[in-house]
Amino acid sequence: MNICVFCSAASLDDRYSAPAAEFARLLGEGGHTLVWGGSNAGLMGELADGVKAAGGQLVGISVEFLQHKAYEGADELVVTAALAERKALLLSRADAVVVLVGGLGTLDEVTEVLELKKHALHDKPVVVLDTEGFYAGLRTQMERMDAEGFLPRPLAELITFADTPAQVFEQLKA
Repeated sequence: MNICVFCSAASLDDRYSAPAAEFARLLGEGGHTLVWGGSNAGLMGELADGVKAAGGQLVGISVEFLQHKAYEGADELVVTAALAERKALLLSRADAVVVLVGGLGTLDEVTEVLELKKHALHDKPVVVLDTEGFYAGLRTQMERMDAEGFLPRPLAELITFADTPAQVFEQLKA
């Protein structure tokens, strides 16, 4: 399976990087391909290292202004001209989307993927690894949107949340 992962390019505390490393190991050992932003920086680079060490394949989708941070060990690296093109290519190359901890870029990516899914422009599973309750606020907001009728599809059809890396893969198999 080609799994697109959105996550931070910052170096993070072990409470965030350890679950990401476990996820990377499971992804690689499962024979999956990581489709990600193609960066060697921070958690993105650690994720790629972990997948590669566990035997997985790497497809990086970078953007011109970040090309200087491109991961050199990728099996395939594509460089796009703009962020919008990058996001579209990430989604098109994926069978599923997984969200790890991240900042504004990660939030932008996941909300765009959910908006496209809401309109039935794809039906790929989207799973959030909610490490240390990082996405509790997002989950609460989305549950409220669902309860108050702001979503045209039930929330469970758009996105699921997992507490552990193993649960992410359980949900992807379901």
